[in-house]
Amino acid sequence: MSEARIPVKPPIERAAIVFIEFQGEWLDTDAPLRRNLVRDQDAFAQAIAAAARLIESARAAKQPIVHAGLDMTDDPHYLLFGRDQAGLRGAIARAGTWTGARSAFRPPFVPGDRAREFVSKGRSGASVLKNATLDAYLRNNDIRTVYFCGFATHVCVESSLREAHDLGLDAWIVADCCAAFTQAQHRHVLEHVVPHFGRATDSAELMTAMHAAAGEGGAG
Repeated sequence: MSEARIPVKPPIERAAIVFIEFQGEWLDTDAPLRRNLVRDQDAFAQAIAAAARLIESARAAKQPIVHAGLDMTDDPHYLLFGRDQAGLRGAIARAGTWTGARSAFRPPFVPGDRAREFVSKGRSGASVLKNATLDAYLRNNDIRTVYFCGFATHVCVESSLREAHDLGLDAWIVADCCAAFTQAQHRHVLEHVVPHFGRATDSAELMTAMHAAAGEGGAG
C-alpha cells in the first residue's frame, strides 16, 4: 500500500478545506479552457459533483473553507505573470483566460459566510500559496492541516501540495474532489507525488471525520 493511503483518520482540528479554481473556466462545460484541455470529461464532472457535496457538508459542520481561485480581472495585461514567460504564466496570458466572467466562482462554490469562508487573493503562481494571502490566513488562524480539492491535479493541486509540505503544513489531497486532464495524470500524482509530500483521502472519509468532530455522528 502506498504511504499516502496508509489508513490515517483525517485530522479536523485546526484544518481547512481549500477549493482550488472552482470557477467558470473549469466548471462551465463550454469554456475554452475545459473544452480544449480536459480529455476525460466524465471524471472532471464527477470531481465537481463530489466537491459540491463536500463543501455543503463542510458548511454544515462549520469547517473552515478557503476559496483559492485565479482572477486576473484587475491585471488584464497579465503584468504579474508576464506574457512572454515560459510555462503556465505565459500560457495563461497568451490564452487570455481568467480575466472575464468565467473567472467568477460558480454555485455551490460561491463564497458564503465570510466568518468561515476565506477568499485568498494575490496568488502569482501555480501554487495557491505563492505570494497569496492564504499563507497569512493559515498562520494567523493557527491552521495546521490543509485539504486540497480542485483543478488540475497535476498542475495547481500538485504545486500547492508541494509548497504546503515545504511550509510545514500537514497537506492532503481529497482524491475524488480533484481531476486532471486525463485519468493517467491524476493517478500519477496520487501514486508517485503524494507519498513524498502529504497524504490522500476521499470526500466520504473527510465528511465522516468532520461530522464526528461536530458531534453529528456521520457524514449524512
